[in-house]
Amino acid sequence: MVVFAAQGDARRSMALLWRAAGSGSVRTGPGPKPALSIDMIVDAGIAIADAEGMAALSMRAVGERLGRTAMALYTYVPSKSELVDLMYDQVLIELPTGYDLSRGWRAAVTAWAQDHWEFYVRHPWVLQVSQARPVLGPNDYALVETLLRILRETGLVPGALRRLTGALIQFVRGLAQTAAESRQALIETGRSDEEWWEERATLLTEVAPDFCERFPLINWLAAEGAFTVEDGDGSYMEREGRETFRAGLTVLLDGVEAAVTSRPAA
Repeated sequence: MVVFAAQGDARRSMALLWRAAGSGSVRTGPGPKPALSIDMIVDAGIAIADAEGMAALSMRAVGERLGRTAMALYTYVPSKSELVDLMYDQVLIELPTGYDLSRGWRAAVTAWAQDHWEFYVRHPWVLQVSQARPVLGPNDYALVETLLRILRETGLVPGALRRLTGALIQFVRGLAQTAAESRQALIETGRSDEEWWEERATLLTEVAPDFCERFPLINWLAAEGAFTVEDGDGSYMEREGRETFRAGLTVLLDGVEAAVTSRPAA
């Protein structure tokens, strides 16, 4: 399920994201304080998405969680489209915005990547919000600014920094998605990764008895134990994703170091 952000009214959505004056984020005037607020509605939406996934998200479900009707929410948030934008940006507050650079940019990037991996696995619905139409909220920008602050220590030129930032963000998102979907698969199918692979691996030798001859390099990797994943927490595919994440990050950062080393002296 892919959700495209920024589908609501552009002016209202951006005003709400940035809490611009007149956006309705704060209600003033005589009488008692309002029973609801934008933050309450957004937090309720996040709780639903965390517990049940994006498919369960609706204005009605949020209203029920808050003990209100869906109509009561529209004074604060015009529609589900704006709610998704607000949820996405709000949950990013969990991510750190400062990293210790005393041990160098590489250690800081590694810590940044690990924090983002764990964040995406905690909130898998975030990975369903497409990056094709970015939310453009303050915390979305803070995510990029944080990584740029680290990578600027490399001394690479601005164009290279921009592309490297995008590569790292997409690298972490892509591999975290494997882990997140593995957890979801167990919930929805009731079968573990190990059970799924065992059944199909057995059938593969039946339906393709010449598999090893047709795919000799894959067979070679298997014979060398390359598909063996260390025991640990999580399903097989989650552990596989975590190991691929670590190995891939190492190679990617090795490449950055090589680019930094080969950079002409100023």
